[in-house]
Amino acid sequence: MIVEGTVLRGPEFEPVEGRVVAEDGEIVAVEEESVESSKVILPAFVNAHTHIGDSIAKEAGGGLDLDELVAPPDGLKHRLLRQASREEKVAAMRRSIRFMEQTGTASFLEFREGGVEGVYALREAAERLAVDPVILGRETVEAMEAADGFGASGARDAEFGRERTATDRAGKLFGIHAGERDATDINPALDLAPDFLVHMVHPESLHLDRVADSEIPVVVCPRSNLVTGVGVPPIRDLAERTTVALGTDNVMLNSPSMFREMEFAAKLADVSAREVLRMATRNGAEIAGLDAGLIEEGRPAKLLVLDGDSDNLAGAQDVVRAVVRRAGASDVLDAVL
Repeated sequence: MIVEGTVLRGPEFEPVEGRVVAEDGEIVAVEEESVESSKVILPAFVNAHTHIGDSIAKEAGGGLDLDELVAPPDGLKHRLLRQASREEKVAAMRRSIRFMEQTGTASFLEFREGGVEGVYALREAAERLAVDPVILGRETVEAMEAADGFGASGARDAEFGRERTATDRAGKLFGIHAGERDATDINPALDLAPDFLVHMVHPESLHLDRVADSEIPVVVCPRSNLVTGVGVPPIRDLAERTTVALGTDNVMLNSPSMFREMEFAAKLADVSAREVLRMATRNGAEIAGLDAGLIEEGRPAKLLVLDGDSDNLAGAQDVVRAVVRRAGASDVLDAVL
């Protein structure tokens, strides 16, 4: 496979004119050379936090607060999940995964409700699609054992010490929500030494220092936080201290579009477009333990190809900034996943 155009190469996403050459799913060369192509080639996205089971209830719960929407066990999403059949949930999740596939997301980190059966249902939904889910089971150790790790709801809901120990022994990922409503559950979450935290809307100076000292990555979901009314994460403060990735969170609240999440984050936070693109690609891959998110020799050939001559992108003076702040699904020519 050969793709020509402007390649956003390496960890700094340096725009170079040339081509990406891939064989057997691996990038074997990135050649800088004059080419006649307006395509823009970037790494495929990694969506670092999702709840795609909520695909059965898009835009449900308008006007409800966060606890009414998603708090276990009786938040609206959990009631709707219990009421839906397995077939309905699988079909709805499959449509969301297909949307991610069409818009260039190669992998997503899913906090999967429903125990072991929920893990199996998501695997069924992803069958024969090019997107690879990294599934973190919830609720039980058995769900973790059937999945790629454990996704904890938050230290305000339970202690999770047993689940953390079991996940560590299994050599799997452990992620936990923290600081979404307020700061009270951040220290208990950090005490568990998780592989990553999700949200961190309300960290105080002590928490930021602990994050920096421990180098625990953080996944931020600014669109979701705004919708639920909890505030917005201090993205710059977090990015100055640790690895930060982007997630789209509940499909009930937001589309799983990394284009929209990048644009929102870039216009909300005082961070560069390159840093935001890194949050949407390389950083999420690092958290998930994936060798992806960069266009370099030896990396997997997971690429997103945009039409740089679309009515939306034509004339852009800064390609990386345009990709982050204005590109969208209509600009996608191909997703090589």
